Amino acid sequence: MADAVRAREEEGAGSADAGERLEQAAAGLGSEIVRFSRLVTAWRRHAKTDAGAADRVLLAKLVNNGDRRATDLAADALLDLSTVSRQVRSLVDRGLVERYPDPEDRRGTLLRATDAGHAAFDEYRRQRDSKLAAVLEPWPEEDRDHLVRLMGRLNDDLEQARHVRPSPDPADCRDTAVKEKDAAA
Repeated sequence: MADAVRAREEEGAGSADAGERLEQAAAGLGSEIVRFSRLVTAWRRHAKTDAGAADRVLLAKLVNNGDRRATDLAADALLDLSTVSRQVRSLVDRGLVERYPDPEDRRGTLLRATDAGHAAFDEYRRQRDSKLAAVLEPWPEEDRDHLVRLMGRLNDDLEQARHVRPSPDPADCRDTAVKEKDAAA
């Protein structure tokens, strides 16, 4: 009987350690994501032929996912519609994207990457891949494979978490209950 109690106590301590390790991993990952984002931003600023990030993102969405309405494109790209509208106007003016009537709803307009848009997207991708290949060249092949696999997994999980509504913080619920009680009094 004492062995069963000791096993439960050790399991509880192990859970606390696992929770602490998870929190440390989350904090470390958060710091590295911020650092990564800053490095990528700085890297793009120094590229001589670098177009705006919105150009790359919007062209990628149109090339990879097909024709879209501006509202759907904004949602797919996780950008504000006003930003997408301005950027689309620029892409259309430069001949990289074209507008045409939506065949299902003539009041709407669809966007499509032109041949020049596809070529620009291919050039952005080629430049990106070349730079990344230079950075990854000294890494062992196994590490490169793990990185790609884990980044894909992280992106998938982040995408899925984006659509899950977070559960309320118990402290927020208490605050709301207290406020409601005070308001009723």
